[in-house]
Amino acid sequence: MMSDGRNRIFDELGRLATDAAGVARGVREEIETMVRSQMERVLRDFDLVQREEFEAAREMAIKAREENVRLSERVAALEAKHQSTAGSAVGDSSDPAI
Repeated sequence: MMSDGRNRIFDELGRLATDAAGVARGVREEIETMVRSQMERVLRDFDLVQREEFEAAREMAIKAREENVRLSERVAALEAKHQSTAGSAVGDSSDPAI
């Protein structure tokens, strides 16, 4: 009979420990949520961008730079072509404007 009383006490202590662990886990999750929301608010106040936004802007800048180089090369080629055709037109005596 005495062992039944001990078993009930141990069972109750086990339930109490399980309940306490559950409460502690809930409190920890609540604290983590509060800290996370506070950190997000602080970061928003600093006007920082998220990593995904930064990476997207970086990719756009890289593409724009590549396009700028490509267009600069195209303009240089067109200018060179224009210079060569303008130079040959000046020396061309068959041109009625001359």
